[in-house]
Amino acid sequence: MTCREIGGYRTNITPDRNADMTLSTAPAPATGIRSLLPGLVASAAGVAAATGINALLPTVSPLMAAVVLGALVANLGACPAALRPGLAFASRRLLRLGVVLLGAQLAVRDVLALGLPVVLLVVATVVVAFSGTWWLGRRLGLSRDLSLLVATGFAICGAAAVAAMNGVADGEEEDVMTAVALVTLFGSVCIVALPLLQGLLRLPAEGFGVWSGASVHEVAQVVATAQTAGTAALATAVVVKLTRVVLLAPLIAGVSVLRRRTAGSRTGGKPPIVPLFVAGFLAMVALRSLGALPATWLAPLKTAESLLFTAALFAMGTAVDLRALARTGRRAVVLGALSTVLISLVALGGVVVLTPGG
Repeated sequence: MTCREIGGYRTNITPDRNADMTLSTAPAPATGIRSLLPGLVASAAGVAAATGINALLPTVSPLMAAVVLGALVANLGACPAALRPGLAFASRRLLRLGVVLLGAQLAVRDVLALGLPVVLLVVATVVVAFSGTWWLGRRLGLSRDLSLLVATGFAICGAAAVAAMNGVADGEEEDVMTAVALVTLFGSVCIVALPLLQGLLRLPAEGFGVWSGASVHEVAQVVATAQTAGTAALATAVVVKLTRVVLLAPLIAGVSVLRRRTAGSRTGGKPPIVPLFVAGFLAMVALRSLGALPATWLAPLKTAESLLFTAALFAMGTAVDLRALARTGRRAVVLGALSTVLISLVALGGVVVLTPGG
């Protein structure tokens, strides 16, 4: 049997023994933007719901709410096949556009203002946290992709980094959801634990800001943690955190290079050394650093970035199998706890060394 599309209809042509042909017609599947609309509308509804949850429960980030909502929708059987094209588009294309817009929040001059010792501390913390978390994950028997996503989320900037790295790793959606859940859980623990430890350790406000920015996972969690020590600590913490975000680009590029070594032999092609969305991220950083982006654009771009990430994570959530997720839950929680301790101790050690009299 052969299939053709004629005048918007699919025609099935079946030859019989006498070479006569039987024709049957049925509507051809929607193509182009029409096939994407149902899934994109579903993603928009997920964004609205996740944003509402965040408004009611500020400790729950819209990204975490979105991925959980997506998983619930899928596992309750409320995700028909017609939604799949649009959801796939959201989970990849909208995600990558969100990474590009993330670069608009970063200015190189702010990073340089921290001073070389603090910048080196941030780089060392990210390197140790990333490599150590990946190693621990493999020792715990977790998959390579899950270990990679957790390491990226904890070392860089939480759920957004997890989603961005998955744009290169192309891991299972269950792994994405697990990594995002761990970021939320242990970032929330840090919001409570670090201010208590500041008093015990007698860290000055600026030192506490560096520690918070270098160790807490999500930007919002950093703000919630550092603001307990005053505006000076908060300002330092945010810049330190954004310095970690800058390292997302070289980290993704490095993983892409490693993936090229095996992808070529398996598929006959290799992914680019620097993915296009990472190049876009760097271009936005350059535009912000050169003052080419008006200050009035920054807030709308930040809002657009958040909405794009939320839509992408809702779409990823709809591909999650909760039964498969439960099978790795306990070991993943152990990894999250160990990674949080690791990054907190490395960052604290650096702060103690940099603090006068420390």
